Amino acid sequence: MRKGYAMLISCALVFGTALAGCSKDPGAASGNQKEAAKETKSKILLYNNLKEPTSLDPPIGFDQVSYDIVNNAFEGLTRLGKNQTPEPAMAKEWKVTPDGKKYTFTLRDGIKWSNGDPVKAGDFEYAWKRMLDPKTASDAAFLAYPIEGAEAFNSGKGPADGVKVKALDDKTLEVTLAQPASWLLGMVANPAFFPVNKAAVDKSPKWAGEAATIVSNGPFKVAEWKHDSELKLVKNDQYWDAANVKLDGVTYKMVNDSNTAYQLFSTGELHSSNTTGAVPADLSDKLFAENKVKVEDGAGTAFYRFNVKMAPFNNANIRKAFVEAVDRQKLVDLVLKQKQKPADGYVSPGLKDPAGGDFRKAGGSLIKFDPADAKKLLEKGLQEAGYKTLPEVTLTYNTNDVSQRVAQALQAMLKDNLGVDVKLANKEGKVLTDEQKKLQLQISRSSFLPDFADPINFLDGFQSTNPFSRTGWANPQYDKLIKDAYNEPDEAKRFKMMHDAEKILMDEAPILPLYFYNNVYLQSEKVDGIVRHAFGFLDFKWADLK
Repeated sequence: MRKGYAMLISCALVFGTALAGCSKDPGAASGNQKEAAKETKSKILLYNNLKEPTSLDPPIGFDQVSYDIVNNAFEGLTRLGKNQTPEPAMAKEWKVTPDGKKYTFTLRDGIKWSNGDPVKAGDFEYAWKRMLDPKTASDAAFLAYPIEGAEAFNSGKGPADGVKVKALDDKTLEVTLAQPASWLLGMVANPAFFPVNKAAVDKSPKWAGEAATIVSNGPFKVAEWKHDSELKLVKNDQYWDAANVKLDGVTYKMVNDSNTAYQLFSTGELHSSNTTGAVPADLSDKLFAENKVKVEDGAGTAFYRFNVKMAPFNNANIRKAFVEAVDRQKLVDLVLKQKQKPADGYVSPGLKDPAGGDFRKAGGSLIKFDPADAKKLLEKGLQEAGYKTLPEVTLTYNTNDVSQRVAQALQAMLKDNLGVDVKLANKEGKVLTDEQKKLQLQISRSSFLPDFADPINFLDGFQSTNPFSRTGWANPQYDKLIKDAYNEPDEAKRFKMMHDAEKILMDEAPILPLYFYNNVYLQSEKVDGIVRHAFGFLDFKWADLK
């Protein structure tokens, strides 16, 4: 272990221990515990959602902290079941034409919004076209591109009427695809495809911003929202399957520090933790040894984005040097300590290929830790760019203790392995994302959690026209491979195209993958039935509190 890196880890652990040892005001703790006890009696589950959701408007809140709430307050045509596969939800059944291009969904009888209005097929047509409307500016709109006419409308090149989503009557929705999409039934279980109540939207453009104006159709409804503090869901008695919803409600706390969250869990003020930084690093070994930590397979990738339009990362070899200078194994073993897998590509494990294997394993290791080669790449990049010394580099991360530790580890590794001094800056998540979109940051922290179980969902985000990219990177060959993969009915050929695309992405290095996510969390023995979907979002529909 190199000296600088060892000192960093020691400091991080001491800092974490100090935080863990801080005591709260006794009176406040007592009051919180009394409130927690009261909520437990009513079967109110207390969960840490980390921070304020971006939005509870389904096409807008395109991130985990928003969709972990939306997924419980709303419901789509299908819902991911306990076994992670899509099952009937608002739709009781569907038919697919032999060519795989036309789906006809039949809605259940008697389904209602939380205000008692009937849920109709027209609500889905309205919601999906609203998501695709350029005026909505939904980052999730690209998910609907397999639908005929969707991309044209979203890009301003076609009319809304050209989008082949049509309510044939109040109970029948017809969806026509431009090409077969084997993942469609799983995709429409994603919150981006949930219906919205047109009357609520028409009444106020800020309808999804306060508890009093949100109309939803899921197992729960929003009862109270104390911004940046907590949000309360209560059981929705209008929900079609309310008889099988055991909880009276869920209170989402917003605690964005793992040590503070652990204190709340230890005192019974949280029943379950988020899977991001759930276990304080300084307590990790002890809690794992005592079998107090739950670990499940997950999906998604933590990574950093390079801004390829900004020096020095407009040079591919400099980017690749940074990628090879990061020891991901030490990062997960000594800094994160949550049993994550170090990333050796961008697409995470768990996606089956046509032969029954795993996409990640079949694709092989596409990135490596090689300090000697990293130095050669840096030297080559400096020569190509005409630099005598590397321009100043600032690495930006989102404000929380886990992201801070990772950023500090990268800073130490880049110093040890490349001799590069990197400055650190932290920003609140919404600000960081906004500045990424505007290409104002050099290298900045990010993550991807899949919306449905297919590698295309990981890879299409880095097409040159996709707003998710936020790197400035463009490669015509990559774009063509993704477009062709969407149009290819032969699964073996489609997967070959996606493997080729991932190789280009890793070779040109507009991103620096760090590790693959898993689901590591703390949960009270009183809790049962929470489903954490690897290729979806948190689900409390079947949860219970004993």
